[in-house]
Amino acid sequence: MNKKILILPGDYIGQEIMAEAVKVLEVFKAEGEPIEWSFGHLGGAAYDAEGHPYPPSTQKAAREADAILMGAVGGPKYDSLPRAVRPEQGILGIRKDLGLFANLRPALAYEELAAASSFKPEVIAGLDLLILRELTGDIYFGQPRGRRKAADGSDEGYDTMHYSRPEVERIAHVAFQAARKRSKRLCSVDKENVLETSRLWREVVIEVGQQYPDVELTHMYVDNAAMQLVKRPKQFDVIVTGNIFGDILSDEASMLAGSIGMLPSASLDKNNKGLYEPIHGSAPDIAGQNKANPLATILSVGMMFKYTFNRADLSDRIDAAVKKVLRDGKRTGDIAQPGDKIIGTKEMGSAVVAALRK
Repeated sequence: MNKKILILPGDYIGQEIMAEAVKVLEVFKAEGEPIEWSFGHLGGAAYDAEGHPYPPSTQKAAREADAILMGAVGGPKYDSLPRAVRPEQGILGIRKDLGLFANLRPALAYEELAAASSFKPEVIAGLDLLILRELTGDIYFGQPRGRRKAADGSDEGYDTMHYSRPEVERIAHVAFQAARKRSKRLCSVDKENVLETSRLWREVVIEVGQQYPDVELTHMYVDNAAMQLVKRPKQFDVIVTGNIFGDILSDEASMLAGSIGMLPSASLDKNNKGLYEPIHGSAPDIAGQNKANPLATILSVGMMFKYTFNRADLSDRIDAAVKKVLRDGKRTGDIAQPGDKIIGTKEMGSAVVAALRK
């Protein structure tokens, strides 16, 4: 039986980068890989088509799919919409609906792109870290939240940071298991010195860690972690943290690699059904100009084969094809240096396909 992939291109450059990812799927399909895919709407495109960023048609298709491949959502066209129907609510909605609680964001410094990073080569050379971000709890989902009048009559906004023991336990298990497959080092990031939520987080992570005696567990406050990622990033192997801290730290780590356009991500449920997407945004300023870097989306396809379809061999082929393209000097504008020849989105996708076929 074919594995079903739901493709949600999203908004602005989402359409362009997804077209290149589909080229990769077509290669494997032609080789006999049992996959099939269909398209749907999420984010602004879904609002335009069906009046909601995560409409019932997409909900049904997402629940029936084995994996979801997403482009990027949002943009200035939708900034004036009420919060409940803004494109970002489509992302939050699908994560919650499918129980996608574990977000995996690798940060890999490609040797060929060392000059594209704003960091000294010796700081990032050989960097290969993984950030696990809890995705369905924390302040983004905590209740109560809203707007109200303060005692002095001024406007006041409030949100609630919240984690339960089961939520922390399940992301901790994913983190320890990931660390076991790497260098067996896990750093848990929190703000235990001031937040009750973080005190519970640390207690539970320590308890879960007793089941993984072969993994070295350390702890770090989030402000220090942000500093250490800049100062000495290679001290980390696997980082696990909550939703809001992970949101910030993973974007910071992306810049170590030279471009946010190079980094994929996976969001998994308890059975490894996943939503796969590049970590960058919809880039309205370059949409429709054949300038977007599709490599993060293509690498997200690789993560999909690795984590959901258990085909690490196909994932490795995609990684190798991307590295070959980079070694050959092919660059989109975001990873180019002075003197580099810049190619477009379509040309980069075609170059990866050619490397795959070889």
